Amino acid sequence: MLQVLVLHGPNLNLLGQRERSLYGDASLKTINQAIAKLAKQERIKVETRQSNLEGELVTWIQEAKKRFDAIVINAAGYTHTSVAIRDAIAAVSLPTIEVHLTNIYKRETFRHRSYIADVAIGQISGFGPTGYLLAIRAAIDYLRARRTATT
Repeated sequence: MLQVLVLHGPNLNLLGQRERSLYGDASLKTINQAIAKLAKQERIKVETRQSNLEGELVTWIQEAKKRFDAIVINAAGYTHTSVAIRDAIAAVSLPTIEVHLTNIYKRETFRHRSYIADVAIGQISGFGPTGYLLAIRAAIDYLRARRTATT
């Protein structure tokens, strides 16, 4: 059974409360429930985690190599600042998909640079909470295609 780790970065625990004009009304709990529903439909295992701490995210990425087939990550503000998260993703060599609720390329210039993009297999931005579901579906398709190619 495929297993996907979904990581939510800093301030995403405040979804539904903060900057609703940008991020919408959906809470992180609501997003995680939609992810769990999709996982059940697709018959995969998904684990969701959120942290405001860069080091904790790095540790979870490092530990993912032992248990997961892919990572979906919204590193939030760390996307634009964290070489450590980028290096952890590169080190574990798990297919990783970067997600952003907003289109980071339509926002402030400093958000246009992603340290994760070059080590991710893809990036989904601007679709709100649906972006997580798109990313999980993309991870499933990628993993299944890779398994088919090796058998």
